[in-house]
Amino acid sequence: MLNNRTLGLTVLVGLLFAGSASAETTPLSENDMVAVSFWIATAMMFASTIFFLVERNNVAPKWRTSMTVAALVTGVAWYHYTYMRDHWVMTKAIDGTGESPLVLRYIDWLITVPLQVAEFYLILAAIGVASAALFWRLFGASIIMLVFGFLGESGEMNAMLAWGIGVVAWAYIVYEVWVGDAKKASEKASEGTQLAFTYMTYILTFGWAIYPLGYLYGEGVFGDEDLDMLNIVYNIADVVNKTAFGMMIWYAATVDTAAAAESED
Repeated sequence: MLNNRTLGLTVLVGLLFAGSASAETTPLSENDMVAVSFWIATAMMFASTIFFLVERNNVAPKWRTSMTVAALVTGVAWYHYTYMRDHWVMTKAIDGTGESPLVLRYIDWLITVPLQVAEFYLILAAIGVASAALFWRLFGASIIMLVFGFLGESGEMNAMLAWGIGVVAWAYIVYEVWVGDAKKASEKASEGTQLAFTYMTYILTFGWAIYPLGYLYGEGVFGDEDLDMLNIVYNIADVVNKTAFGMMIWYAATVDTAAAAESED
């Protein structure tokens, strides 16, 4: 236990130094709601990472890998947000409009989204009811979703065609967790695991639906191209999906751990 806590503290110190290294002195305008959303997201990701690392030691061993991955998701996102927020604020100070941190955002998603998808596999693998084939199907769909999203937003291919392909990949993941093999495997799990799976399914379905909406704002589907709204929507979606995703895992882990402790008494 002491070694785990020491490791956690070491990671936290490393995060603090990494964040301070990217900090800029450009002032934050009280009228720049995009910058405000970037700073709120940065703070939430950092706080969530600390929470997940600390709480990892308070759940049953079978849940600790899932808690570690939850901390990785928010920790990686926090690191990238320290750069994305500065990118926006600095370009806003230069030209008055701000530049969307497209590449940084997709680098973050390329790491964190597959990790989130892997959580479904991990909580099922912990009780021996998940297959490697399921993992690779979910992983592959998440990569397709991200690659075509980037190609569309960067102008490398028709934006709406890329959006459609990405939505189809997301719909496949939704299918797997609602009625596919992942759902069938979860029915053999403990109450705590089923609870985590259910909450994560809702977040993946309804929370991830925010991303296609933000994409459409950026493409001007709802009027003129609106990069401000695009970034605000993406930032809100990241906070909801990454932080709430991990919180649901933590909650289910505590419920399952408490139930297991009671059964032993």
